[in-house]
Amino acid sequence: MKLAIFSFVLFISFSTLSFAQEAVEKPVPPHGNALTGDFYGADISSIVVDKAVSVKELESELKSKNKAENVAVKGEVTGVCPKRGCWVTIKTEEGTSFFVKMKDYAFFVPTALKGKNVVLEGIAEKKITSVDELKHYAKDAKKSKAEIDAIKVPKEEIRFLASGIKVVN
Repeated sequence: MKLAIFSFVLFISFSTLSFAQEAVEKPVPPHGNALTGDFYGADISSIVVDKAVSVKELESELKSKNKAENVAVKGEVTGVCPKRGCWVTIKTEEGTSFFVKMKDYAFFVPTALKGKNVVLEGIAEKKITSVDELKHYAKDAKKSKAEIDAIKVPKEEIRFLASGIKVVN
């Protein structure tokens, strides 16, 4: 009898542990209003902010070479990843945008950054983005199925790997 009770208690204990699940928080972008002076990732000094180039100057620089390291660029944020704040898009002079990822996914930005002027510091390069990757980012941006299915060709674009982002006026 004691063996039966012990076996039953042991069985219940293992069953409870086997089916127990941790409460996992759904990843969301950080909260905040993205006010002037706020920074995400590495802080960007005022000297670097003053020396930041425009998107047009960056585009000109990347015509002569494919990669620019330790560059600071000033521009307007046109989009932020709504899932985690893990990427942003910056408006170009032609009205299109270029894509910015955070270095090593070490930091994320709030969705309130959309529409703000920022200075990015990091590495810029010309890159061909595959169809699969373009579709992945379109899904992240909550585009419609028709818009995602319309992506059929890779895209040559400026890609930026940011070590820091600072909100400026």
